Amino acid sequence: MIKIETINEAGKQLAETIRQENLLFDGEAIVFIGALGICVRKILPLVNDKHTDPAVVCVDSTGKFVIPVLSGHVGGANELARQIARITGGTAVITTQSDNTGLWPLDTIGRQYGWQTCQLSHDDMNHAIATFVNRRPTALVCEVEDEGTEHLKSSCPSHVTLFNSYEDFLSYRNNNDTPTPELLLIVSPHRYDIRGTRFIQYFPPCLNLGMGCQKDAPADIARKILEGVSAAGFAIESIRSVATIALKKDEAALHTLHALLPWAKVEIYSAGALGKISVPNPSDKVFEVTGCYGVAEAAALAACHDGALVVEKQKDCISTADKTDFSTTDRTILPKADKAVYFTWALGEDNKGCRKGHIEIVGAGPGDPDLVSVRGRKFLERADLILYAGSLVPKELTFCAKAGATVRSSAGMDLEEQFLLMKEFYDKGKLVVRLHTGDPCIYGAIQEQMAFFDEYGMDYHITPGISSFLAAAAELRSQFTIPEKCQTIILTRGEGRTPVPDKEKLHLLAQHQSTMCIFLSASIVDEVMNELLAGGYPPETPIAACYKLTWKEQRIYRGQLKDLANILKENDLTLTTMIVVGEAIDNRHGLSKLYDGHFTHLFRKGKQ
Repeated sequence: MIKIETINEAGKQLAETIRQENLLFDGEAIVFIGALGICVRKILPLVNDKHTDPAVVCVDSTGKFVIPVLSGHVGGANELARQIARITGGTAVITTQSDNTGLWPLDTIGRQYGWQTCQLSHDDMNHAIATFVNRRPTALVCEVEDEGTEHLKSSCPSHVTLFNSYEDFLSYRNNNDTPTPELLLIVSPHRYDIRGTRFIQYFPPCLNLGMGCQKDAPADIARKILEGVSAAGFAIESIRSVATIALKKDEAALHTLHALLPWAKVEIYSAGALGKISVPNPSDKVFEVTGCYGVAEAAALAACHDGALVVEKQKDCISTADKTDFSTTDRTILPKADKAVYFTWALGEDNKGCRKGHIEIVGAGPGDPDLVSVRGRKFLERADLILYAGSLVPKELTFCAKAGATVRSSAGMDLEEQFLLMKEFYDKGKLVVRLHTGDPCIYGAIQEQMAFFDEYGMDYHITPGISSFLAAAAELRSQFTIPEKCQTIILTRGEGRTPVPDKEKLHLLAQHQSTMCIFLSASIVDEVMNELLAGGYPPETPIAACYKLTWKEQRIYRGQLKDLANILKENDLTLTTMIVVGEAIDNRHGLSKLYDGHFTHLFRKGKQ
């Protein structure tokens, strides 16, 4: 919640402007509009401890300077000041060292990425931060792959050495020829006995605990389960969810687990859903009772989103006493009898949390190296192998590869050779980037590769790119959808060596008179032109032949449809030429309803 205060008339309009922006802030904050000295005197009674003080930001009444006064780093006042400065057009005056040096905020970065941070005293945390901001040798161990570790790896300061496992760090530290790190930062769901190095550990929420138990099992089994998780070397702080079958949703042990892990989500699954999951330790007896072959393992797998079990079913028991029994003859109280109550648990790790190989299919954009997406560039910078389509993708796109990365062109390699190379790196737990031109999902030839990845159960994802048809619109300075003229864009190709379905023949698509972007068809331009004319496009329809869009060699030729074949032949346009057809080219006559005077919701308040 943000409270905004002002002490004079001059600041009231500024205060209202800030309120209307609906600032995003997680916590308590006070924005004071007025002189800094007055602000300091007014907040003096609030000052207690930097870990509990509210964020306080002071803005002068003109909005020129925005100053975090209290709890700037831990409480978030620094970021709030930046947000307000963007609104007022002013300057955020930040004095926190880690913020000004661009170094990671070690005490708050866990909160930013949803990680829990190990419990350290304020002094220990401050010493660790001082070591880091003073650029002393630091080790970073990332044992998961998520948004946070992706950021850390891509923004590693020069005094930080990166490791993929704690074991690699230990080998490095024990090598007398290397500098001894004075600080260890570790992001891992594993619990290590770390000695001899000052450290901060972050626990990413990537583990999913599945549990099963006998009916009316005592609540105490919850603690035994967590003891088992710890004994297996995992941190309970990384448990993202506790999962079980609907039959057990009211068990006291489940509710106790949730109480002990208040940050974890409870996942309840039906017997039908769990029965579809193959488990490594199936039990016919469990199936008779529950309808699935393993509650703990199936529930953990269901919750971990295509991840894997890291601890298979563990069966344990706890002793309990029967209710007091009486003799049926003389009502004599008999001794309580102990009995064993059995329970099971298993642990799964999210797909994104698993440290394993990954293949990212990245769209390189139409050609200009600056037109790859920010996400795509980050993958290129982190990749252990970049396999790029050498005949279509500029090699300059690979120049951002990290030291030691392997960069190969797929030109001259058949599909099997490409796959074997990617699998070699994948099987070693490496990151592979398969770099395709444009957007890989449009004539990108990734279907066959994905079939291989699916067959071998490999983890992969697609980062979209800017398609050449979008680059054509930009370079032609044309809007391809014109109000009341054309509201459809057709992406297609002529029928060359690759057959086209009968219902998608060019003369049929031409009947729509839409903006048409034709890929991979310059070599059959005569057939393309005749099909378009036969379909109904007037001979005078505007066309554009776009060669190597956004490359240094880019050339664009405009004309009319009746001259299309001559334009391509006279200018020797063959490969990497897009043909654009339609009235949208260079059209400035359509008026978007967005700026129609009847749409008064776009006008400022009070205007007609």
